[in-house]
Amino acid sequence: MEQIVPYAIYLVLALIGLGLLAMAIFGLQSVAYGKVKISTMGVIAMPFLIFAGLGFGMGDWAAAGIYALLIMLVLTLLAMIASSVRGLFT
Repeated sequence: MEQIVPYAIYLVLALIGLGLLAMAIFGLQSVAYGKVKISTMGVIAMPFLIFAGLGFGMGDWAAAGIYALLIMLVLTLLAMIASSVRGLFT
């Protein structure tokens, strides 16, 4: 049983990689066909870009994940406040 576990882990990681590759390909296809705006994809990619930037910059990926989460929570809070304030004036 112990000999199967490493292969199962590699199989799961390969399936995750194939899933991410398929999502990237179909996302690019949607952009090419005009179904999705590039700005929308940029907003969706923002947490990953922040995480990658912090991870490579700090060298500590666990701390980078925590900081990325906190940054995204603050940005979400600011977006909600901006949306509410804009609703007051329109």
